[in-house]
Amino acid sequence: MANISVTASQEDNNIRLDAFLGYNTDELSRSYAVRLIEQGKVLVNGSAVTSKKHKLRAGDSVTIDIPEPEALDITPENIPLDIVYEDDDVIVVNKPRGLVVHPGPGNWSGTLVNAIMYHCGDSLSSINGVIRPGIVHRIDKDTSGLLMIAKNDRAHESLAAQLQVHSVTREYTALVYDNIREDEMTIDAPIGRDERNRMRRAVYGSGQKDAVTHIRVAERFGDYTLIKARLETGRTHQIRVHMAYRKHPLVGDALYGPHNKPEKLMGRKLDGQLLHAGTLGFVHPSTGEYMEFHSDLPEVFAAILDGLRNR
Repeated sequence: MANISVTASQEDNNIRLDAFLGYNTDELSRSYAVRLIEQGKVLVNGSAVTSKKHKLRAGDSVTIDIPEPEALDITPENIPLDIVYEDDDVIVVNKPRGLVVHPGPGNWSGTLVNAIMYHCGDSLSSINGVIRPGIVHRIDKDTSGLLMIAKNDRAHESLAAQLQVHSVTREYTALVYDNIREDEMTIDAPIGRDERNRMRRAVYGSGQKDAVTHIRVAERFGDYTLIKARLETGRTHQIRVHMAYRKHPLVGDALYGPHNKPEKLMGRKLDGQLLHAGTLGFVHPSTGEYMEFHSDLPEVFAAILDGLRNR
């Protein structure tokens, strides 16, 4: 059973307990938080509280006992994988756009986890439970690119520790709206939950955590800019949120982009944000050697760029 402790800040004063848990713990959905409250697994200042409407005060200590995930029947599926590298400790996979990383409501099959379970059998780390075996980090469904997957717990702990101290190289290519004047910039703005829309994250949102993205302009097209974005931290939707915050949302981003976004660009349909995790580097868990991998842009992304160059 995992144990999470969070202290209510001044901003959380008078917030409902279920809302507080939803905003301040990435691990919990609000509906799951409500179930834990009703089951008496949430303590406020050491005492169990079973009402989701309980109002917190600044300084209250909230402790959540999260049961281990149930042994769900996650079925291995013979889904083709683009494996860039593999050994006894780690796999590097080039994830296509549209593929969900791990199972969840509405996506219990057809995910990257189903595919790697078929490929690896029992040779995956168990640290993230049965729903996310081997998964050390993830990228959004509509983002393509490189992911590292751990094949044992020792490798998982090593890779997770590298992510924790920001030593993993993660560089993305993205096409954003409008012209960025600066050649380089660093966006240092904390990200939390958007109180108005639980699907979104927001700069200075509830339960905010430090978020730093380093941006370099790769090419300018006047009304669009191609950028390289290097993650220092790895918050949910970080590049998408940071670029929208700087008034340069990603092209094709339905969640953070303009409401009147075009459905096509250069004759190509936009089925999600133009964002690709093209570079991934880390220290190998066993050899201690730094390894770096690169992935070409997907065909649609590359074709749109060619169209912009030739128009």
